[in-house]
Amino acid sequence: MKPLAFTFITMTATLTMLTCCNSSDSGKDNEKVRKANAPVLTAAESDPRVMGWMQGFPPAEDKTIYSADGSYFTFPALRYSVNHMREFFPTRDVPTSDAFRYTVATDIDNHIEDISFLPWDSDEEITLRQSLDTNYVDGMIIMHRGKIVYETYSGGLTPEGLHAAMSVSKSFTGTLGAILASEGVIDPEAKVTRYVPELSESGFGDATVRQVMDMTTALQYSEDYSNPDAEIWAYSASGNVFRGADYKGPKNYYEYLKTVKKIAGAEHGEAFGYRTINTELLGWIISRASGKNVAELVSERIWKPLGAHYNGYYQIDPSGITFAGGGFNLNLRDMAMFGEVMRCNGKLGEKQIIPEEAVEDIRTGGSNPESRERFARGGYDKLKGWSYRDMWWITNNSHGAFMARGVYGQAIYIDPVAEMVIARFASNHLASNTHNDPFSIPAYEAVAEYLMNKDK
Repeated sequence: MKPLAFTFITMTATLTMLTCCNSSDSGKDNEKVRKANAPVLTAAESDPRVMGWMQGFPPAEDKTIYSADGSYFTFPALRYSVNHMREFFPTRDVPTSDAFRYTVATDIDNHIEDISFLPWDSDEEITLRQSLDTNYVDGMIIMHRGKIVYETYSGGLTPEGLHAAMSVSKSFTGTLGAILASEGVIDPEAKVTRYVPELSESGFGDATVRQVMDMTTALQYSEDYSNPDAEIWAYSASGNVFRGADYKGPKNYYEYLKTVKKIAGAEHGEAFGYRTINTELLGWIISRASGKNVAELVSERIWKPLGAHYNGYYQIDPSGITFAGGGFNLNLRDMAMFGEVMRCNGKLGEKQIIPEEAVEDIRTGGSNPESRERFARGGYDKLKGWSYRDMWWITNNSHGAFMARGVYGQAIYIDPVAEMVIARFASNHLASNTHNDPFSIPAYEAVAEYLMNKDK
């Protein structure tokens, strides 16, 4: 049996690897275990300010959260930790520009909270306001036609605060990949080994960069936390800054990637499989091709051109490797504005921040029948018709909506037809989006319809 410290303090691996958006059978079984033991505290009761975490000099023992024993990542302490991750782990800054800050107008619509919708598998409508508490939302911004029309904060998050983005980080890594591909710096059709020859004997050895970017690699890798022999544990240990002196395994994420095996008899490119190690490899590829780590690239290619109002930061592993798969921590308004740039085909006003070709590939590159079929083989029964492209989730609905998604309720939802962007941070007591989605995606769609119809 894994000790508690090993289970929860994997530096950053646990942040994304709790079956981030997985609805496979193993993910469901694991979620059932978590739900059966779930705390009964409501969103209001579990508010970090109400709980009194880390208050006093020193805090009381029962109000102190630790990284080394894993307590930082257990509910309800999690609700404090997501706003203070750099207090628990080493990090690397993502600087913004010293000379430029974006401007954004507000036109708050107080009726948005009252929008009602029918959650999946329910016969009773709820309001958007009610859904926020159901999903333990820490903050949400809704933008329409470039203006903020709704903004709310709760829990431990403030308008100036930074919050763990979990696997929304993957979409930043995927966007960097799409940018470098559009510029010819990386070739998505090339074998992974063109950029990382060290992986020639691994399961990645005959995979293409595109298969890594779209998570269609056939790897022997399980994120089933109920199985002590699942590969997730070895991957987690490789990034764990608290491992013991007797540890003999891979010393960092990249060393672990060399040990990954391919599924016997399977071929890359046949089916979607959500595996955080694909994002770690993409981070390695783009760093090798550009000569810069992921945090530097996000700063230079996105954060500074955007004029983000706050420096972000990434968690790093024991070797200083930026955790590309889930380590980004950032401000909610800044995240919403990144979504707005993606909605506007990479532009901020008249300034082209992200190449239009890169945004187009993200938005439409996975819309073909083959991509949908590969995604369908991944077992996401509630996400029928969806696909996955460049580390973004593509709904393929009539509005062409696409998403960045992370455990515990992190999201960027972009609806081009409704001219809407939703950015959300949360700290739900259940990790998987199989729990969040029924109260989230129908809400996003209802808000989109409201915004489209309000001026008619």
